[in-house]
Amino acid sequence: MYILHYAPDNASQIIRLMLEEMGLPYRTALLDRSTRAQDSAQYRAVNPTGLIPALQTPDATLFETGAILLWLCDSHVSMAPAPGAPGRADFLKWLFFTANTLHADSRLLFYPEQYAGSPEAIPAFRSACEARIHRDLGLLEALAASAPDYLNAQSPSALGYYICCLIRWINLYPTDRTGWLHLANFPALYALALALQERPAALRVSTAEGLGSTIFTAPHYADPPEGSVI
Repeated sequence: MYILHYAPDNASQIIRLMLEEMGLPYRTALLDRSTRAQDSAQYRAVNPTGLIPALQTPDATLFETGAILLWLCDSHVSMAPAPGAPGRADFLKWLFFTANTLHADSRLLFYPEQYAGSPEAIPAFRSACEARIHRDLGLLEALAASAPDYLNAQSPSALGYYICCLIRWINLYPTDRTGWLHLANFPALYALALALQERPAALRVSTAEGLGSTIFTAPHYADPPEGSVI
């Protein structure tokens, strides 16, 4: 059985969606962000970066969202093109683009006070971040519109869930700057988000983390039964 170290509506959500979609046995280990449990010595022994998530497996303890996703896909030959299969190279480049570019750009937007340099610089910094995210999503919109096997509304993939979770958070954070992203401007991504949020796996995760029924297309702040989102 896998052990997912998680906080509700954090990056661990992407891994939880994968575990549910694959039907894999796992249990969760809550990290209560309200008490900074991710900074505890106990968790640092699991993930020395202190970031969420971490996944304990029979082989190793994994951290970094993209690495966990790829390991799960390859270990269970599911939700991604297998090594050597058509589309594998394209899947990998877009998975790492999502992890290293869209996710990184989103984090800058969520926590501008950590990166802008000064309070006065935050408005311009946010505008630059929003422009980068629009560019990132535009590239992924073109990809989704081409409907490759590893990113379409008919079958779930690690990449699809990753993108849709990021879209959710971009719509919610920072809390004083919501509503700037209009998903309707990205119709292929909207169709993908709509299809994925209706899947049984997504509904189970929604119930477990208090996300509501429209978790990707019309998200609201989580009301989790345990732990804290921030």
